Amino acid sequence: MKKKKVSVILPCYNQGIYLSEALDSLLAQTYSGWEAVIVNDGSSDCTEDVASEYCQKDERIRYYRQENKGVSAARNLGVSKAEGEYILPLDPDDKLMPEFIDRCLSVLTRHPQYTLVYTQVRLFGVKNGLWKIPPYRDYRSLLLANCIVCTALFRKEDCLRIGGYDESMYWGFEDWEFYIRLLDERKEVCQIQEPLFHYRIKEVSRSTECDKKETSRKVLTYIYQKHIERYTDCFATPIELLRDFVFYKNKYERHHNKWYRRWWRRIRGK
Repeated sequence: MKKKKVSVILPCYNQGIYLSEALDSLLAQTYSGWEAVIVNDGSSDCTEDVASEYCQKDERIRYYRQENKGVSAARNLGVSKAEGEYILPLDPDDKLMPEFIDRCLSVLTRHPQYTLVYTQVRLFGVKNGLWKIPPYRDYRSLLLANCIVCTALFRKEDCLRIGGYDESMYWGFEDWEFYIRLLDERKEVCQIQEPLFHYRIKEVSRSTECDKKETSRKVLTYIYQKHIERYTDCFATPIELLRDFVFYKNKYERHHNKWYRRWWRRIRGK
């Protein structure tokens, strides 16, 4: 039986110093039916030299270049060039354990009810250890916060059906927004309970910049406005939520400030 092909998409912007580690982790995979699609997103470093070297090493590795348009555009170009039935995004500064593709693909092929599969994560770099991110619970929880890492296996047809990644999201969280469109209340997700994906932590990265309050607020506002129907279907309107918040806040303060509670706090403080 012909092996199902997995297309690993590597968008690379000035990450050439790490690219060889990511590609070596692909060459070490126990599942051989993969291809790597490297997309150079206008890098000015050694990305092209490293990519060319590995293209000569293994015919499963292909290389493309575009002007700098951001990670979403680079991933979309990679998906458009992909020949596989399955897509696996992999940032060039991260790595896979040898059995990652084998294990994830086995879940998707044997259990078609799952829309995507991902694994537990181990951190390396300036921080090391298991990344204790909560497992995917339901779609409502996903609308509030993303718990699925960018390196997850899903079907190419599903990616194309929703239009790929949002190319206007230059500032980050594009994977969260992608999952909001990829999934819904009926879709199921599987997390393999082993750290088969290794995520590099650096002092400064796109993630650290996105975590800044001003950027984070802009991202949250954009995602909410784009998917307002999904949010209002699952939750109340913002006015209703604010009204409830003020009601319970006032109720708490009235309860907290009862004279006998203030008296008891003073007694205990003596």
